[in-house]
Amino acid sequence: MSAEVAMQKFSFPFSCGGPGLPQRSEITPNTCVQVKALELHNLQENLSEPGLVKVIGVCNEVQAGSNSEQDQCTAMSRKNVFEKLTAETEDQRPVTKRQLSSESAARTITVVKKSAVRKDGEDNTKGVKPKTVPGAKLGLATTGTGRRRHRKDLFSSSEVFQRVDDRVIRVGAELKEKCVYDVKTIALGVTQAARTELERLRAIWVWLCHNIEYDISGFLGRSEKLSSPEEVIAAGRGVCCGYSSLCSEMCREVGIECQEVPGHSKGVGYRQGQSLRGVKSDHLWNAVLLSGQWFLLDACWGAGRVDMEHESFVKRFDDFYFLTDAEEFIHSHFPDEEKWQLLDCPISIEEFERRVFKTSAFFTLGLRLMQPHHCHIVTDDGEANISLGFSRPTIFTFETTAHQDLLHLGSSEQRDSTKSSFGLLTVSHRTMKLQLLPPASGTYDVRIFARPEAATTPLKWVCSFTVECPVPRAMEEIPENPFLSWGLQPNAQVQGVSGSSLGSEVVQIEQGSCEVVLKTSRPLMLVCELMHPELDPAVAKRCLATQIQSNALTCHVLFPQRGFYRLSVFVRDYEKTEVKFHNVANFLLHCKGKLTSLDELFPPNLGSACGPGLRTSEFGFTKFSHTTGVVSTQQGKCNITFHNQQDLELHTVLSQEKITKQSGLPLSRYLFCTYTDTKVTVSASLPERGVYRLGLYARTTPGDNFNPMCDFVLNTSCDQEGAPFPCVYSAWRKGCVLFEPRMGRLEPGSWVRFRVRVPGAQRVCVVGEARTDLKLNKSRVWEADVFTGGDVQQLKLAAGSGEGTDMAVMMTFDIRLPEKEE
Repeated sequence: MSAEVAMQKFSFPFSCGGPGLPQRSEITPNTCVQVKALELHNLQENLSEPGLVKVIGVCNEVQAGSNSEQDQCTAMSRKNVFEKLTAETEDQRPVTKRQLSSESAARTITVVKKSAVRKDGEDNTKGVKPKTVPGAKLGLATTGTGRRRHRKDLFSSSEVFQRVDDRVIRVGAELKEKCVYDVKTIALGVTQAARTELERLRAIWVWLCHNIEYDISGFLGRSEKLSSPEEVIAAGRGVCCGYSSLCSEMCREVGIECQEVPGHSKGVGYRQGQSLRGVKSDHLWNAVLLSGQWFLLDACWGAGRVDMEHESFVKRFDDFYFLTDAEEFIHSHFPDEEKWQLLDCPISIEEFERRVFKTSAFFTLGLRLMQPHHCHIVTDDGEANISLGFSRPTIFTFETTAHQDLLHLGSSEQRDSTKSSFGLLTVSHRTMKLQLLPPASGTYDVRIFARPEAATTPLKWVCSFTVECPVPRAMEEIPENPFLSWGLQPNAQVQGVSGSSLGSEVVQIEQGSCEVVLKTSRPLMLVCELMHPELDPAVAKRCLATQIQSNALTCHVLFPQRGFYRLSVFVRDYEKTEVKFHNVANFLLHCKGKLTSLDELFPPNLGSACGPGLRTSEFGFTKFSHTTGVVSTQQGKCNITFHNQQDLELHTVLSQEKITKQSGLPLSRYLFCTYTDTKVTVSASLPERGVYRLGLYARTTPGDNFNPMCDFVLNTSCDQEGAPFPCVYSAWRKGCVLFEPRMGRLEPGSWVRFRVRVPGAQRVCVVGEARTDLKLNKSRVWEADVFTGGDVQQLKLAAGSGEGTDMAVMMTFDIRLPEKEE
């Protein structure tokens, strides 16, 4: 063999520690990697091939700087080099001698041509496929930049295999129908249309995943395990060794170098927390050689999952386990031989045991584990924290259950929501945080689920933890949250909610009430739900009052009991009444201070739109004196004013759940509406302490039904009884104004000044014991002093538009009865 052929045949690149340095697995106590420039120059001159410019040698190690090191390196002659190359050649030819010993690895040299140097590390074999030896550091430094290639360097996505996959599934079904069980025939059949080595491997892997099921009966020991390729194909089932051996045989038939890799896995039968040191490995998978680099794959895990609860195999093609990157594969697969980790820095079996179990969905969703870095967590003051990072919008939830030994026993891999109340899950822009609060001492299993925000499928299991709680935190019960997380939901912006006055953390309530405001990017309809572990749902409804505006949604919340509350917010587009409501926010509110009494709760018949908002704007109501839907007054009186440009007929309603004082008058007597050209004033004089609903209605056409505009909540703390207003009739129209008296109940035997404006009236009078005509002054106000008398119970204010005697009663005033008669 010539020097050129020998050096080309046994050249392979190094990566760990820079060019020319041996891999970590090659370093032994008796080797070193130093080569002096003088030896390199001498060795190059001795070689007859003029195109060789660099030789990297490995010699026996001595103390740095010692003369013995220089002597041993200088003593390596041209003859010795080629003798060692020849020995290495013979050692690598047989398939059974693929494993290089540390001694032979120490004798390996690498030759790089000038052309390869100019091309920055390009393959220097020029068509001669190097023999890659698994015994050395496997498959490293195979890209032009000196780094190990990853799956994404081979193909951008699995969609590039669509043609191959479709054909393999079709051909596989045809071969199965024809009862073809020969390995070679099947391997050649499914790879016939493959154009590259990668496509041939893909075809074999897809056939395995779609045609072989996991042998549950064999795994449980109820039947003999099938392992030979022919038996596995004929039965259509096998355990892990059946998949791996069949993969190796099929690859061999199409010229792909493939190895079976034994080791441990965190699959079915794996017990969390168990020590694997000294325990016989229980799984087999494969490593394949592609373009001089080893890659990992597992057809057994790619075919589906085992449901141990029902002792069945669930077919579920998982593309993640095809050429999985070693950095991700190591989280669930630990090979018996360190070299098959394919990592620059291999991990120990103890580190593998401690690592968090991550499913394929964890990596396909692009998640990152931020804390903790090990699967077993011990609570601190009854609390444990988990956080994940993500790069694209993702929805999360979690499940907390009593600890069980087996990781996969009875475990569903998908979930729509959670009923767990032992933690607080919050999602910010790029981080998910889970605060776990176990209710009692013990050990718990925590599983995290996730899915892309835009997806409609159930959430998938992504990772698992074990939480040990020595001493729980003494705290009140947290209400269940079936809506995934606390704070604004990840889909809030899509639904039109751009911000919130509250964050995702627990909100402390000290005054018995709070106000929550959501900023909106478009008009939305709002529905809220308040939950407390001990609060009746009917009472909880009376704790909420909502306001709907064009750019904001407001919810007023009352707290009649101490403890934790869940406030959930649902929205839909304002005009799209056929669209269902979507949950956009869930707030955890903790009331530990002042409480709202049951008598101070909102009225039970309160509408969804309180205060001015979208509905009032639609009807042209503007410039409200009160911009909020909840109005408090200490005097028991208030005036709500607004402007209106349309020709509308208005109607107001005052109601209260129960009246304790019996005044003998309807609540309508405690409201008075004045409507001028553009301004409307609704005056309220509340009869007693308490909470009232003021409903505002309007209609554009006489005879039509009145449409609800909005409600106001009137809350008075005044113990003094408010005076009623006069009883108003239909003749009291738009433009009429009562200046005095404003009270609807007058004292007997007294003189009362009347002042009123009645547009278009020719005569205005007050009728009691006698008739008193009011006179029109320069300000167009009718006025006069009227005697109430002692024998009448009512005064009538009337007006007429002509010279005739016909006059219409506009309102009446009651005369208070003498004390002795009451």
